[in-house]
Amino acid sequence: MDKTLLEILACPSCKGSLNYNKVQQELICPACRLAYPIRDDIPVMLTDEARELAADEET
Repeated sequence: MDKTLLEILACPSCKGSLNYNKVQQELICPACRLAYPIRDDIPVMLTDEARELAADEET
């Protein structure tokens, strides 16, 4: 994930900053506890496509 792109992207739900999870290829919003998938190096920034983080998952 390009650092410049990560700085530009924001959570579509709360407009907050995102964290990159390299292992799972996701962008994570700690405020909303949503994980947005990255498919073919393209972040899918749709709330309908995001998964909710489990209570025990770190952000």
